[in-house]
Amino acid sequence: MSDYVINVEHVDKVYKLYDSNKARVADTLGLTRKKNYREHYALKDMSFAVKQGECVGLIGTNGSGKSTILKIITGVLSPTRGEVTVDGRISALLELGAGFNQEYTGMENIYLNGTMLGYTKEEIDEKLDDILSFADIGDFVFQPVKTYSSGMFVRLAFAVAINIDPEILIVDEALSVGDVFFQAKCYKKFEEFKAAGKTILFVSHDLGAISKYCDRAVLINKGDKVAEGAPKDMIDIYKKILVGQEPVLNSKVDTLDSFSGAEDNSGENWKSNYQLNPNVNEYGDGRATIVDFAVIDDSGNYTNAIMKGSTFTVKSKVHFNTDIENPIFTLTFKTLKGIDVTGTNTMYEKCDVGLCKEGSEYVATFTQKMDMQGGEYLMSISCTGFDGVDFVAYHRLYDVMNITVVSTKNTVGFYDMNSKVSVSQVK
Repeated sequence: MSDYVINVEHVDKVYKLYDSNKARVADTLGLTRKKNYREHYALKDMSFAVKQGECVGLIGTNGSGKSTILKIITGVLSPTRGEVTVDGRISALLELGAGFNQEYTGMENIYLNGTMLGYTKEEIDEKLDDILSFADIGDFVFQPVKTYSSGMFVRLAFAVAINIDPEILIVDEALSVGDVFFQAKCYKKFEEFKAAGKTILFVSHDLGAISKYCDRAVLINKGDKVAEGAPKDMIDIYKKILVGQEPVLNSKVDTLDSFSGAEDNSGENWKSNYQLNPNVNEYGDGRATIVDFAVIDDSGNYTNAIMKGSTFTVKSKVHFNTDIENPIFTLTFKTLKGIDVTGTNTMYEKCDVGLCKEGSEYVATFTQKMDMQGGEYLMSISCTGFDGVDFVAYHRLYDVMNITVVSTKNTVGFYDMNSKVSVSQVK
């Protein structure tokens, strides 16, 4: 048997896009010779291989083709061109609800899924206790799955997928539904699965999980394979794609020729490199205006994804519409639920600005180490100050953009104390 259990060779997946149902029917029935559709390539010349025992992550933006290639590998879709070979029994968790009958109970769906994967009733009986213990949904297993919450549903679906002893496990984002404790249990099962020499193909937007659990990562963008290699390297490239720095593909190799770095966008506003919050909370009295801002990683690239433990910089450019004495530049991070995590400003840092004349522009630069836990946060910036004894907000941008912290180790709470831990036996 070959070392490669999944082999994807030059796969295209093309969809026909019609302007109307009439055009679709006419083309399907062969009633016209005219090409009345547009071709959309969900995948273009996609090639990669997965070795036995590897955990390989697929990363890319929404719509890049990750789920499409998984469905082709599992036989749900057929490629337009190219070939996919699979050597081993696959268990796939592609999307919430796939392979489950909503009218059946959880127990009936366990046997339905097992039968579809080629197991006899007796073989499923032997695995039933492990499945029920892992899912941990109690008597709900005897209720129709249409009554389940999304969390209960994914618990049962993953319990079936992981405990039927497949040779290849394919998971597409399903773990994002479960709670943190269930996710921890799933990842522990991943490690056991890998230790047993099984193969995992894993799609996730959780870059920390990709970095921690995967041996390799394949980066896909707009249907093309951009590159493949060490997870950290692929995440670094992906971070550039997230802020619109398009890769230049070399068709002869699986590597990257170049990226447009931060220094190449000098003619544009910094903020044009980011997807900003359309519902930003913006206000102020107008005596100063935040005209630009940026988040820059330790390699000098615009990004909104920061590796935990790395150094990053936030820049805020302010135009002063009148003379202001000692304005205060601020920076704050919140959770998605609006809880302040951390922040600072030029007053706290004892960085006095002095008199800013009308028409002048100043840039505040905040450089720090990222010690927040992995996850999603919202960044706010402002320019404030004092008019006599009265506090004044000249211009504020609350929750202007999201920041993703990529982590391979999270501790309790919002930030990491970076403890140095040792344990020794008492003699």
